[in-house]
Amino acid sequence: MPRLTSLLTPKTVVRAHCDVPCGIYDPASALLGAKTVARMVELIGQIPEDGRTVGDRNKFIRCVMVKEQHAEQVKREIQVIWSDYFKPEHLEKFPQIHELTWTILKLAGRNKQNVDAEAAAQLIAKVEEFSAIFWETKK
Repeated sequence: MPRLTSLLTPKTVVRAHCDVPCGIYDPASALLGAKTVARMVELIGQIPEDGRTVGDRNKFIRCVMVKEQHAEQVKREIQVIWSDYFKPEHLEKFPQIHELTWTILKLAGRNKQNVDAEAAAQLIAKVEEFSAIFWETKK
């Protein structure tokens, strides 16, 4: 007979920022993610194009994997702040937040799909802009 705890244990574990209005939001992890994307693009650019060695191929795969994970992290963090933190009064003061959020999400997706230093730099700049607006709302 199975133990009661095994019957009550969820089969799927879900992780998310709390939906309780805790007020603990910080775009720092999104900015760190964007900077990590840019660094991975830089490291990928340093790998010889022929990628002949196993080490080169391993480094390439790892850099791409990290780049994509952090681009997804940027999307997740920005979406949570946009949907859970910003209120109508913030949107009145910063009406550009919707388009800025959309631009960040599109840039994060572009960075997942490509190895593009310009797109990575744009992602950092837009997340910094988002972060500045966020902190301005905290004043």
